[in-house]
Amino acid sequence: MSTLTPEELEERLGDPADDSNPYGFAAAVARDERDEFPEELCAELVRAGFHRNYLPKEWGGAFESFDRSLTLVRSAARRDVNVMPGTMFSIIAATCLQLHGSVEQQQRAAEILRSGGAVAFALTEAAHGSELLTNEVRLTPESTLTGEKWLVGLGLRGEAVYVVARTGERGPGAFSAVLLETDRIPEGRLERVPAPRTGGMRGIDLATLRFHDTPVPEDALVGRRGEALEVAVKAQQAVRLMSMAGSLGIADTAVRIALDFATGRRTGRTELVESPWSKRELSVAAAALLAADAVALSAARGVHVVPEAFSVWALSAKHVVAEATDDLIRRSGTVLATRSVLREGAPGAGLFQKLQRDSQVVRVIDASTLANLRSYAGQLPTLTEGTAPADEDAVHSVFSLDAPLPPYEPARLDMFARGQDPVLAGLPDTVDALPDGLGEAARPAARLVAAVADLGELVRAAQRPGADPNALVDAAERYAWLHAAACCLHLWQANRDRSLYGAEPGATGWLGAALAYLLARAEGTDPRRDAALLAPALDAVRALHTGDRLFTALPVRLATPRKEP
Repeated sequence: MSTLTPEELEERLGDPADDSNPYGFAAAVARDERDEFPEELCAELVRAGFHRNYLPKEWGGAFESFDRSLTLVRSAARRDVNVMPGTMFSIIAATCLQLHGSVEQQQRAAEILRSGGAVAFALTEAAHGSELLTNEVRLTPESTLTGEKWLVGLGLRGEAVYVVARTGERGPGAFSAVLLETDRIPEGRLERVPAPRTGGMRGIDLATLRFHDTPVPEDALVGRRGEALEVAVKAQQAVRLMSMAGSLGIADTAVRIALDFATGRRTGRTELVESPWSKRELSVAAAALLAADAVALSAARGVHVVPEAFSVWALSAKHVVAEATDDLIRRSGTVLATRSVLREGAPGAGLFQKLQRDSQVVRVIDASTLANLRSYAGQLPTLTEGTAPADEDAVHSVFSLDAPLPPYEPARLDMFARGQDPVLAGLPDTVDALPDGLGEAARPAARLVAAVADLGELVRAAQRPGADPNALVDAAERYAWLHAAACCLHLWQANRDRSLYGAEPGATGWLGAALAYLLARAEGTDPRRDAALLAPALDAVRALHTGDRLFTALPVRLATPRKEP
């Protein structure tokens, strides 16, 4: 099967603004009203081979690189983010099996997934949430499972389920994994019921799995006893990359709907998009969108080059992309005003109100905001101390969009980042070596260097006796925004000879806007105070919108160009 491209997918699925399109916005809103799984859309994606884009080629998949998959997935998710759980919830179970499954287990999972089936992943429990070390579902010495797993993706329809269960008493080594084929489980030993309904992403397959002394065959144990929790945590690093594609799909459509409305409506003699207040709100939204895209794209390439850093990089990038998406939805919603909450008779067939709710689910679907930040806050001392030089080869491989990427090696994912952050290391030298052509980005770039230099002291202060108990988590959030800003700077520097976001090669307008937005978020201030710096982001996004291109660094042609009235 040939590799599916985003342009081919766009052409296949057609114009989402066409109300008669079964793969469009109106159809998504109708499904949402009925709490309905996107059966028809997911079936079409399976026919197109979309579901193979995260499967390794040795499994019969079409995976090449995460940056390619990121763009492909967001092209589908911009229509309805529910396609992600509908076709990709199995990515975490698949990654776990890549890391420690037997040849036979991998082959069986590959058979299921190649055909468009599902392997569910059962980790969390309602009583414990993100406190995984307190989970209670147990694999007994008699090889039976007891207990209840919660919010299991594709748990109702999965042909198999990867279950993390307690086999010991204390610590992360107290958990093991089993892979069960659901059709081999005796009747009455596994109860699968719908999980509590969600406010957003309505109709997706989330289940509660109740194990009633469920027999576990001898060959069902995955890997060694005691390693399952570590493997699951590593695998979630890859999942967070794909969850960013969902956020970006939502973000793309939210801004597009707001621009459609604002360019077609007038206040007096002025188009709404040109009125001062709306223009400022849309400029913030555009800057947030470009920043989120740059951060996600950098992470999707970075996992190929420095996967050892992704115990932090994946988490910080997920935080920035999810928070920026929420912000741009809010800004776009203020421009749409009442129309942002209408379920019908509104721009985008009433989709905007669904986007608001969907985004809230995406941001917590793999971990809460607090759990996400706490997961890497303890690693900050290692990452922020010292003055190690940058690994120039690694930086070039990550950020130069022409540079070939090494194969993705999930076995190199680690629980803890070791050594300095590869993105922040040597940042002052990087900025000093830049040409004089930074233009409007020069001032925020200097602010970024100063802020990064202060991170070490901020982390040390957070660890002192009597420090604010939230100080280290707050430092983790500041780190995420600064890391994101550094990614934008590296992306511009490594691609000065090519067009990014539809701008002229070397143009600094989008960079200045992204840096200003991210620095404001790092400082906890309102990005609107840098409105002049943000304006070029809106110019770039409007040009991409007019040209029917996806809002990304290397724009993708969208389906069915809009016709001028």
